[in-house]
Amino acid sequence: MNKYVAVPLRFILYYILGILGIMGVSVAPQVLSEKGLYNFVAFIEEFLKFTIYFADPGNWEYNYKGQVDSLFNVLWEPYLYSMTIILGAIALGLVLALIFAVITFFLPTPLSSTLKKILNFMESVPDLLFAFLLQLFIVFFFKKYGIMLMEFTEFDGVQIYAAPIFTLAIVPMVSFFRILLLVMEEEMVKDHIEFARSKGLSRSRILFSHVMKNITPSSFYHGKLIIWGTLSSLFIIETLFDMKGITFYITQDFRPVVIAYALILLFTPFFFIYQGVYLWMNRAAVTDDSHYRIKKDKVKFSEWKIWGFIATSWRAWKVHMKNPKFAGGFIIIFGMIVYSFCHSLFKDEPVSQLYYVKDDDGTLISVPPHAPSEFMVLGSDYNGFSILDQLIVGAKYTLIFALVVALLRVIGGFYLGVGYHFFLNERRKNWVNRIVDSIHFLPLSLIAYLLLRPVLWGLTFEGFQHSLFERLVFEAIVLTILVLPLTMVLIGNELKLIGQQDFVVSAKLLGGSNRHLLWTHLFPHLAPRMFILFGQQFIQTMLILVHMGLFYLFLGGTIVSRGLLPDPPKSATFEWSGLISSSKEALMTEKYWIVLFPLFAFMIAIFAMQLVVQGVKEIQQAKVGVRVNKKPIKGWKKWSKSEKAKVNPPLEGDFTLTHQNIKG
Repeated sequence: MNKYVAVPLRFILYYILGILGIMGVSVAPQVLSEKGLYNFVAFIEEFLKFTIYFADPGNWEYNYKGQVDSLFNVLWEPYLYSMTIILGAIALGLVLALIFAVITFFLPTPLSSTLKKILNFMESVPDLLFAFLLQLFIVFFFKKYGIMLMEFTEFDGVQIYAAPIFTLAIVPMVSFFRILLLVMEEEMVKDHIEFARSKGLSRSRILFSHVMKNITPSSFYHGKLIIWGTLSSLFIIETLFDMKGITFYITQDFRPVVIAYALILLFTPFFFIYQGVYLWMNRAAVTDDSHYRIKKDKVKFSEWKIWGFIATSWRAWKVHMKNPKFAGGFIIIFGMIVYSFCHSLFKDEPVSQLYYVKDDDGTLISVPPHAPSEFMVLGSDYNGFSILDQLIVGAKYTLIFALVVALLRVIGGFYLGVGYHFFLNERRKNWVNRIVDSIHFLPLSLIAYLLLRPVLWGLTFEGFQHSLFERLVFEAIVLTILVLPLTMVLIGNELKLIGQQDFVVSAKLLGGSNRHLLWTHLFPHLAPRMFILFGQQFIQTMLILVHMGLFYLFLGGTIVSRGLLPDPPKSATFEWSGLISSSKEALMTEKYWIVLFPLFAFMIAIFAMQLVVQGVKEIQQAKVGVRVNKKPIKGWKKWSKSEKAKVNPPLEGDFTLTHQNIKG
């Protein structure tokens, strides 16, 4: 087929597949609510019916409080508003990241290292905390000086831009900055840069004439991960700033046709940009992977087990505990879990509740929510429950759940990645890659909210339709499946990279079976990167819990009370995200401690996992002879290529970025 015909056809096919995936997500909440968790046949039936129903534009109607209008009339302006916010945030983040990356490039090594540490810390801060602190600062500045720096909430239909764009830009700025530094460091150790230096070109000339031009394609492909995270944050920012963007209208009319229409609007522009550029640049590429394809053997796939490596786990753990970063992060997370169990077991009243505080004369001193004091160190929530006790009791639920979801994502992605690597040819891999790439253009937090709400939201009179165990398992499965295709492709491409090494090719030529190659040669090199991926998935799961908490979707379920004066929705397990739901009320009533302390708890857990991941990276760098925690070599222009590679090596352990360089 002519390439000028094949490219548009593939583009249309990929887009249709993406639309079908959106259809499945859109109809799932209705099926889960009406047909139950286990009726897969009903899901197929409803999916087919809805596909036919949605194909008729006459059914594209929005229904709100009895008023019916076309979806285009209702959603188009909110959609343009949301796209203005997200595109403005991405552009601002990219510009700031580029400026900071150029400045860092010329800074002395100690200063640049300090800046990188600050960025690592910023990545541990949830986006919700950035927004909350910005709002607090605006209120403080207004009270102190009488000047309103920027509007941070919509009032009387007046749209706001500065505050949400600035807040939303922080996430892409940090991510773009780290990516630019990484690809710049990788580019600086290449031969053509050494040749340019040998000709006496200045560092600025090398940066702007050679490095920037060469890193642009790689940075473009990395950008889809950043867009994915920014789309998820948009859902949160619009809620926290009371914006009437497109996500607001999704939650007001929770029908499949509205969900599908809105998601297609969000999905389409980013799909056209990335998939269009990719297909055009690779329209003539036909990869011959016969040299790297591994022959099939008769070993059953079920026998490819990971359990043979458990015996070596103890020795590896002892080695890692000698690294201060790994040990520190591990002790923080493990210590919080153990203390949480001990607190619940040995304290008669795990979560204390205080209604009123009176002095010796009987004078009323405090009513809920109590501010931090000698009675309650971190204060209480609106029901008088101690925030400190809730954080201690909820630590085991929050941290163990995030660890389990991260583990399921990595193990599931590993086994699927093995099948992806060994049993798919390059053409089929390319199809899988393009389909999976479409997931990056849908907001993960919004999809999780749509799928989880029918199960986690308790009914006012009937309570929950499913047990606590069923709700926890369902939430874990949903949060795992949403990311599983990405981890599969990620690990599969890592296996491909390792499989191209000479020692693997030699073992294959000597007659090694797939199982032998996997466990003897591939897995030992893949295991550290899988652990890094595990840490990244743990952090992502914690951030999703923060996002869900803002919408009253708590881990294990949301208890909804009844009556004329019902209590606010509360968590069934006292896990951390149950306190996040009070963000708006805490800001308006100046009860900041209700939200700040839970967000700090999330931040500590995320930062601890970052320490663990960084410790693993340092151990792997030390194994291959890379300098770790050494003083930099002075005299940049006098460095040899080998010396420079030791000081600023390519981050081979950075699992997230490695696979993005593979095309097809």
